[in-house]
Amino acid sequence: MKKYDVFVIGSGMSGMTVANKCASKCLKVGITDELPYGGTCALRGCDPKKVIIGATEVRDFAQRLKGNGIDTVPEVNWEDIMAFKQSFVDAMPPKIEKGYKNKDIDTYHTSAKFLSDNTLQLGDEVIEADKFVIATGAKPRVLDFEGGKLALSSTDFLNLKKLPESLLFIGGGYIAFEFAHIAARAGADVTILHRGDHPLENFDHDIVQHLVNATQNLGIKLVLETEVSKIEKKEDHFVVTGKSNGKEVTYRTDSVFNSAGRPPAIFDLDLEKAGISFSKKGILVNEYLQSTSNPNIYAAGDSADSRGLPLTPVAVMEGHVVASNIIKGNKKKVNYPPMPSVVFTLPTLASVGLTEAEAKSKQIEYQVNYNHAESWFNAKRLNVKEYAYKTIINKENQTILGAHLIGPNAEETINLFAMAIKTKMKINELRTMIFTYPTLSSDIPHML
Repeated sequence: MKKYDVFVIGSGMSGMTVANKCASKCLKVGITDELPYGGTCALRGCDPKKVIIGATEVRDFAQRLKGNGIDTVPEVNWEDIMAFKQSFVDAMPPKIEKGYKNKDIDTYHTSAKFLSDNTLQLGDEVIEADKFVIATGAKPRVLDFEGGKLALSSTDFLNLKKLPESLLFIGGGYIAFEFAHIAARAGADVTILHRGDHPLENFDHDIVQHLVNATQNLGIKLVLETEVSKIEKKEDHFVVTGKSNGKEVTYRTDSVFNSAGRPPAIFDLDLEKAGISFSKKGILVNEYLQSTSNPNIYAAGDSADSRGLPLTPVAVMEGHVVASNIIKGNKKKVNYPPMPSVVFTLPTLASVGLTEAEAKSKQIEYQVNYNHAESWFNAKRLNVKEYAYKTIINKENQTILGAHLIGPNAEETINLFAMAIKTKMKINELRTMIFTYPTLSSDIPHML
């Protein structure tokens, strides 16, 4: 039986961070992943998605400027963009594994199950470790209705060799909206079915409504308050059945995708055998990201029930905290800065800090600046129809509590708001800054 100082389950960004940092301090480290090394972000999520979006951004820009200097709107070549995407994806696993070998980290390619509080089953092999790190990330929610297994995943979408003529997404979160925008701009007929009355429920509802408008103007059918109950395969198409306002509704489509959320991928690890407490949100951890029930277990990223948002930079930060506490003992508490979050649609929606509803619930004295900005120069020069902002200001100390944007380059502008919130910069200091002009950042003083 092999024994390790540290054994990491999952080779995404948090697991990779822990393994490399612990190995650099001469600890004996092993790592396993049943999927190719690299994790969701690099192989099945944000990175390949953003590569594909690049082509649709070109089409979107040309569409907006058609007749204003642009005569022809280019078509998206799905096969070419997928090949370009794959060049990034294929390079990642061997690069990561080579890095592990250079640091003498033992690598495994199999699922894991706990046998006890310090032993793990890896295929036919059993290993022992002083510390285990659970960094298994998240996976698509199981659709537990008839035909639920017929729905494809977000990973399947990112590996489509040919784009179907019609697609239907179950769930109205960021995955559905991002992929729906990609598919629609590539020429597909797209439908989103969402069981709630508000899509993108974790974002500010006023700003989301602008994205809803843009989504519908793109030709995407967004159907709310519809609970899917069945998927059937019918020769060359699928029939999706659901209930809306008490009535049965059906939709015909060439392909169905599960975008109903991503719970932590921890429920097949036999956690009970290691005495590891968990919730539906992940491993229960303390302020050191250590298991509350088994001190030899740590968790990071999407597999931890922490205050961190399910974002790649947060996973990396939590990985550093875990590694530090394993190496030096529990001395580093996890401290979350403002965490900006983005929906990479076109237009882009971005958010950081408190929503208006959250500020109200905390009984903070606040003021709201919410307005459309499509009449501003930056919107006009880009011929953008959906450009809006909502900033939430602490009345007492005149600092920013939250910022919510939709429009061009919102994913970049939101970082400046995050910095202002973290440093507790007064809004008058922001108002008197000199920004390069005309840039989207130069609009910030007018949003305060």
